[in-house]
Amino acid sequence: MTTRKINWGITLLIALGSLFIFFPLYIAIAIAMKNPQEMAKSVLAFPTHFHWSNFTHAIQMTHFFQAAQNSLYITALSVIFTILTNSLVGYAVARNLHRKLFKGLYYYFVSALFVPFPIIMLPIVKETSAFGLDNPNGLIFLYIVYGLSFNVFLYVGYIRSIPKELEEAAIVDGCSTWGVFWRVIFPLLAPINATVAILTALWAWNDFLLPLIVLDKPESATLPLVQYVFQSQFSINYNYAFASYLLALAPMVIVYIFAQKWIINGVTKGAIK
Repeated sequence: MTTRKINWGITLLIALGSLFIFFPLYIAIAIAMKNPQEMAKSVLAFPTHFHWSNFTHAIQMTHFFQAAQNSLYITALSVIFTILTNSLVGYAVARNLHRKLFKGLYYYFVSALFVPFPIIMLPIVKETSAFGLDNPNGLIFLYIVYGLSFNVFLYVGYIRSIPKELEEAAIVDGCSTWGVFWRVIFPLLAPINATVAILTALWAWNDFLLPLIVLDKPESATLPLVQYVFQSQFSINYNYAFASYLLALAPMVIVYIFAQKWIINGVTKGAIK
């Protein structure tokens, strides 16, 4: 019976990586559970008493439920329409890569991944204001469009791994191109659709910069925005601020914990070809 050797170098790197991840999380939880007097003594110390009322005050002071409703609305619609539209674009490109036009489109979408956001930030502000898109619906539209580059990259790689014979058989049975996609291809895209949905949800829920420059009304603010406004107005209430951060962070952490296998598998399969 052979004994497996332990790679201490990799083990040490994993331990250090875990420390860098969990230490800030521990600090956030510790501060959210303390009162100002305990924080004055030591920020790193574990709280002697758990002040759950900090979360109640944070909810009231940040209008948490209104902001959470806005974030949920933007995130849900962004995910739904991203999957419906980006999968169609990915299918059209993947099945026509032998044509120069679609091959050029594919590289055009991929090249957009390397465009720094600050370069296009000012035009976004002007265009969204001019077209009346400085609202949650306009923000949803931007998430759909700006996610297209990476999502097409994933969809093309995944769709090319699906045998064309399935589509040919459906066409012989009388399906149109539209019917082939929705009846044959789209159900097979469940793993990559789940990956795109999770990544889009994480992005739309946690994003700060796009809502900051696009949304023009305070009542439309998302969770990252209300936390930023709260922290800038009440900079000394760190316990309430961190309690608010944890409330906003919790839903996406739970989603990622249960869906991380979809993300890893989808990204891996989408990058195969």
